[in-house]
Order: sequence, then C-alpha cells, then structure tokens
Amino acid sequence: MIASCISIAMLPMPAIGAQGASLIPDFSGTWGRNSLDFETAPSGHAPVTNIKRLPSGTSDQSARVGDFKNPILRPNAAEIVKRRGEISLSGTTFPDPSNQCWPYQPLYDFAFQFQTQILQQKDQITIIYDRNHEVRRVRMNQSHPARAIPSWMGDSVGHYEGDTLVVDTIGIKVGPYSMVDLYGTPFTEHLHVVERYRLIDGQTAKVVAERSERVNGHVRGSTDIVDLDLNHQEKGLQVQFMVEDEGVFTTSWSASVTYRRTKGKWEEVICAENPREFSGKTADLPKADKPDF
Repeated sequence: MIASCISIAMLPMPAIGAQGASLIPDFSGTWGRNSLDFETAPSGHAPVTNIKRLPSGTSDQSARVGDFKNPILRPNAAEIVKRRGEISLSGTTFPDPSNQCWPYQPLYDFAFQFQTQILQQKDQITIIYDRNHEVRRVRMNQSHPARAIPSWMGDSVGHYEGDTLVVDTIGIKVGPYSMVDLYGTPFTEHLHVVERYRLIDGQTAKVVAERSERVNGHVRGSTDIVDLDLNHQEKGLQVQFMVEDEGVFTTSWSASVTYRRTKGKWEEVICAENPREFSGKTADLPKADKPDF
C-alpha cells in the first residue's frame, strides 16, 4: 500500500486551467490555535495520544506519556515511545525539537506550532510558522524527483483539487531529535505525508477548535498564546493529513489540526536566543562543521 501511494504521488500533477483557477481558495492571512497535538479523526486509525490525563479528562501538559500500546506502532517504535514516556513521568523533559532548538519538521510542526501563514503563488506555496522562523516551500504542479535528497522539511509538491490544496511530502531528513509528535514517536526515511488544506465554516471551526482545547489542553501563559478572532462568521482553516512510514507504523493513520483567524501581532519565538531547556540544561543547538555553500 505504501509503495503504491508513493508511486502515485510521483506522477506529474495536472495544471490548473482558467476555470479551475476560479475555484482556488484564498488561504492568505494569519491562522492560529491555542491547543497542542493533533485532532483525531472520527474513524480509522488514530495517532499516538497522551495517556496522562487530568481529572477532567484533558491531556496533562506537565507529562507527555504516549500510548505505546497504540496498534499503529511497530514494536521498536512502541519501545521508544514507552521509554520517553517514562522519562517524562520521572519529572525530566526528554529532548525534543522544541527544547533543543532543532527544526520542527512535518508532522511535529502541526503538534507544536501555534500560528501559520500561507503565501500562494502560481508555482509555489510558502508556509511559514511563528516559532523558530520555520518555512516550508511547496512546488506546485510538479512531481517528486526520482531520488529526493533528504532535507529537514522534505520535498513537497502540491496541486489543487477543487477548493482543497493537496500537499505530498517525502524525503524528510532524520536527525537526532526527529519525531512526528509530542510523545517522541520516531520516523524513518520512508515517512510519507499527504496534507489537505481547506477552508471550513466558521461555526464548525469554533466547535472543533474548542473540542481540541478540552481534549488536548488550552495553552496559555499570562494570556492566550495566540489572540484569536472569535467571530465565528470568519472561515476556519482545517488541515487533514494522512501518514505512512513502513519502518515505524503498521498501517497508515490520519489526523487533523484546525486554525482560526488571528487578530494579534505575529509573535516570533526564537529558541536559539534562550537555549535553556526545561530541565535547566543548555540545549544541543544545531551547528554546522562546514559551510553548506
């Protein structure tokens, strides 16, 4: 199944004609959310979730203990998730991209980024996030190379299907802190992600976003992380994604994240400017032994 999906993804995507261009949605502007983690799909195989819960049933953000018994995990991956959960339960934060100042790769960016902007051009989609100057570039109506050179954000190609932007990504580089979620679930060079971006009714976005905050926790400091425009007349942005990795998962699985319009400032958070992880240790900042040019 994985091989067939990848082969289909490598086929050239059709160009958008004049009639199709009129259907292209406008994703411009700033989108945000005040919850972590993924939203589980109503059916099908679910992602790894936090088994550490508050009495209310909300995810306990003080401990990230992934459900290592989730049937989507192969034994080697389940053992990694279990070990990292034990570290978290001990009161120590296990190393991850956010506390080590490493790239937030797909899919970790969906789990831990709070604001995003989508810049639409004819031949390229640029997706930017507020934390760590993260940027993804999607080549439109093209195919993956026969052999994708691994990179932190992978090789992404996209096309429109009516009112939906479809992004297919392979070739995501595996680093020392690479993981797909907040629970340390690893991935291999076989990771394949297909994302579907679409605008949804504002009331639906409100219901889904509020449910995510109840289930996964409402993230705030002295105030909300993101100043959302709570006018439910505004459209929401929902990103559904399908994930495959034959080296880690027994099957494909799906999840989503839902964003709402923001009205506050675009706050940039630069990890490397304050490289102290939660345990008080200095983060393992990425560094190059030689120039990459």
